[in-house]
Amino acid sequence: MARLIAKYADFEPRAWLSELPKLDAFGTLIFQVIGQQLSLKATRAILARLRAHFHERMPTPRQLLTTRPARLRKVGLSARKVATLRALAKKFLRERLTLARLNKLSDAEILTLLTTVPGIGPWTVQGFLIIALNRGDVVLSGDLALRRAIKQAYALDRLPSEDEVLEISQAWRPYRSLATAYLFRSAFGGA
Repeated sequence: MARLIAKYADFEPRAWLSELPKLDAFGTLIFQVIGQQLSLKATRAILARLRAHFHERMPTPRQLLTTRPARLRKVGLSARKVATLRALAKKFLRERLTLARLNKLSDAEILTLLTTVPGIGPWTVQGFLIIALNRGDVVLSGDLALRRAIKQAYALDRLPSEDEVLEISQAWRPYRSLATAYLFRSAFGGA
């Protein structure tokens, strides 16, 4: 990690977020769900089309629910992602979830709460914790790009498993989110 920090001395870990629209808790989860199994470029394109449909704004849970699923599909969302976002919107409305309320919960409580929504798994929640809540000790252990970056940074002979990522990341505590950002930087910026 020291080599990456030295190589990217001027790196601002959260600067890339300025390229996204302003995201509340629900909007961040929309971003994360859209990004499941997609490149950041494809995610941004779908997000832009979704925002265009809602007059250049992120939809609220109520707005998303009152939009026909077929219309959401036209912006590039799969049927599964539409179902996930609709279930998530219902949960936000039913439980009155807000950024402030979620920020009072521990990482583990948020993981438990959000993974009850079909289609929301640990990767989605971990990204949410980093992006929306700026939590400092989160690692996306299942992220393929992160696993590739770790393989390169640690000169491993194979891609590390999720468990191995968690084991390696213990040395980064309590700054695993920052270490993750540096590793993503090395993966997308050429290490």
